[in-house]
Formats: sequence, C-alpha cells, structure tokens
Amino acid sequence: MSKRECLIKDHRNRFRWITLVSPDDQDGTELLLEPNDHPAAKEYQKKLFADGIPATMFGVADIHKEYKRLLKNGVKFTMEPTKMGDFTIAVFDDTCGNFIQIIQK
Repeated sequence: MSKRECLIKDHRNRFRWITLVSPDDQDGTELLLEPNDHPAAKEYQKKLFADGIPATMFGVADIHKEYKRLLKNGVKFTMEPTKMGDFTIAVFDDTCGNFIQIIQK
C-alpha cells in the first residue's frame, strides 16, 4: 500500500460509518466519516457552506506543498494559501457540501 493511501475501517451498526487511518499508524488518530442524517445537522451544514465557513481545519507542515499536491489531484480551492498574521490558511471544497481549511503556523 502506498503512503498516500489510507486504511478504511468499516463500522456497521444501525447506521454505517467509516473511519480513515494512516497506514503508518493504524492505531493512531482516526478521521470519522458518518452519515449526515439529522435535519438539524443538514441545515447547519448548508448554512456554513452558504456563508463560506469551513466545517473543519487541519494543520499541515508545509501549506504550499500541500496546496500544490491537492491541486494536482483535482481539489478545487476557494482560497489560495493566504498569510494571516502568524498563520497561512487555504480553503477547499470537499465536494460533499463542506469547506475544509488547512493551516500552517
């Protein structure tokens, strides 16, 4: 498995969701992807997206390198890396109705 791939853990219950983990640390941090089934959650997501507010943020070591890598893979950014004080941020559309922010200090 290449280092760019992640492992998917499939959790089956009444609802189905998955978590993604690094192949280098399978017992490490998991990113939870779950259904957006509650009406309040759907409305919240729509309003954040309409106002251009990122749903979450991930820290990166080199934002310009990550920005170029994601662009190469077809990711559409709504904000290119932009310096804001001690931080540099960029925002992209995850194609599921969310904006995601990456940040470097």
